[in-house]
Amino acid sequence: MAQYWALTKPRVTQLAVFCAVIGMFLATPDLPDWRIVVAATIGIWLLAGAAFAVNCLVEREIDARMARTARRASAQGEIHPAQILIFSGVIGGLGMWVLYTMVNPLTMWLTLITFVGYAVIYTIILKPATPQNIVIGGLSGAMPPALGWAAIANDVPMQAWLLVLIIFIWTPPHFWALAMYRRDDYAKSGLPMLPITHGPELTRLHIWLYTIALFATTMLPYAVHMSGLIYLVSAVILGLIFLWYAWRIYRRYDDVLARKTFAFSIIYLSLLFAALLVDHYIKL
Repeated sequence: MAQYWALTKPRVTQLAVFCAVIGMFLATPDLPDWRIVVAATIGIWLLAGAAFAVNCLVEREIDARMARTARRASAQGEIHPAQILIFSGVIGGLGMWVLYTMVNPLTMWLTLITFVGYAVIYTIILKPATPQNIVIGGLSGAMPPALGWAAIANDVPMQAWLLVLIIFIWTPPHFWALAMYRRDDYAKSGLPMLPITHGPELTRLHIWLYTIALFATTMLPYAVHMSGLIYLVSAVILGLIFLWYAWRIYRRYDDVLARKTFAFSIIYLSLLFAALLVDHYIKL
């Protein structure tokens, strides 16, 4: 059971589902129906886990070559590919049923499209084909707020897509910080990651430029009157810290700094979306 649980990449799934739940609360001026929140959370979690299981299945040989992923049951052959495929199909199908019957068809279809985008378009097509894989494929990972919003409102307005845009811009500096200090591992994988194909200097520049773009993007919710001062102050403070990390990586790189930047990027996104939630109910 622990091995199957690990296939769903629970830590990554938790962050995605957290952003989806924030989208649910932001979709209504009042508290959302708790029954829909629970059902949507379960359904999105199940489909996200199914997508990550397919990712482990497709990349099992690549994972076996990398120290970071070599201990996965899929990489070691402890779980047969057919078992992974059945497991993914079962939890993915269950997730679709929950979303369709207990939430609404729009959320089910959007989540299914996200599943296909990550498990097929990103994992199978983009990741082995281009060093911009994480940028193009990042849209799938950025979708959770829109899924959560659709669950409550049965609609995906501009405000929801702003949240998607924030995660979309956040993904490259977040991932490339990891790829920098794991570059030897990725070199063994054979995947065309940016630090391997274009060198660390260009990757450091990309991290810096994307972090600047992220800072500007996080100002948009306040600019369109979607949020107030609590969010604005939080976004500025968190953004300045992220910019400081990115600037230091750009000017004077070391692996320890890249690790800290990667860790902070996760904290950054969690606190940013938490600030949106607090601001939604406490207007200043």
